[in-house]
Amino acid sequence: MLNDFIAGLPKAELHVHHVGSASPRIVSELAARHPGTVPADPERLREFFAFRDFAHFIEVYLAVVDLVRTPEDVRYLTYEIGRELATGQAVRYAELTCTPYTSVLPDDPERGMAIEAYTEAIEDARVAAERDFGLVLRWIYDIPGESGIPAADATLRFALDHAPEGLLGFGLGGPEIGVPRAQFAPHFSAARAAGLRSVPHAGETTGPETIWTSLRDLGAERIGHGTSAAADPALLAYLAEHRIPLEVCPSSNVATRAVASLDEHPLPRFVEAGVLVTINSDDPPMFGTTLNREYEIAADLLDLDAAGVADLARAGVAASFAPDDVRARLSAEIDAYAAGGA
Repeated sequence: MLNDFIAGLPKAELHVHHVGSASPRIVSELAARHPGTVPADPERLREFFAFRDFAHFIEVYLAVVDLVRTPEDVRYLTYEIGRELATGQAVRYAELTCTPYTSVLPDDPERGMAIEAYTEAIEDARVAAERDFGLVLRWIYDIPGESGIPAADATLRFALDHAPEGLLGFGLGGPEIGVPRAQFAPHFSAARAAGLRSVPHAGETTGPETIWTSLRDLGAERIGHGTSAAADPALLAYLAEHRIPLEVCPSSNVATRAVASLDEHPLPRFVEAGVLVTINSDDPPMFGTTLNREYEIAADLLDLDAAGVADLARAGVAASFAPDDVRARLSAEIDAYAAGGA
């Protein structure tokens, strides 16, 4: 069974959000710690996570963000995400997108935590997850675009002045409509000068021009989602020629109404155009999915067998910013697994 092969296939996860990875089990614990707007009951949580559109998703997402109030919450969330990625999805390496601005809250210090405490919490969880589960975690610090330049200034400061050991990327998320990418060009330039990799979201809920400006103004090395690239043959050709990967998250795109249905997802067009694609889960519990399920969807859309699915896993490793030794180890593990199970 292909699904069984996928379940055991060693994987890299490149587009997955820190708070957005909180499973019902984790959210229930956090909601019990901080009673209020988010239900602690798992059945009511499923109803809570039923999104009407992208704007409603952001509203729900921010409600869960508000549950992460203390360094202990951050550490618990991070370690438990690591447990679930490693033991449930066979993930060996993950680049977890963190948004420290929404936990530090520099404009509301009475509610926020110190960046030093945030950094210590994620790093402690990172080291423990590698020790306990064999999962290598790295961080991408993400500007919440809806919070504008002040959030970008703070996120850059956190990345440059308080960088955790595992930090390797600088990103941009949140709504795209009304949030022009070019305004963040100075922040990305400074982050890149410091050695961080540029990985903005683009073209999820807006057109191809958002992807173009992310490439041109932000120096994007990978594109988060990039769904609308399918509408621009010149852009597809550019992405293919310059080997710029798309971080594809099929279930997320349907849940947020970026794509009408899985049958209409542009993943096959990306592959036909020669674009490098990686398969990812984005905010998996919120979208009722897992990385394994996203691989199953991709296999169906692309008509892949086990060998083809293993190639998707290899693409994830190749597109990652993992250290060379980690990439070599994970690639060898995928090869050995495919040779034994294909």
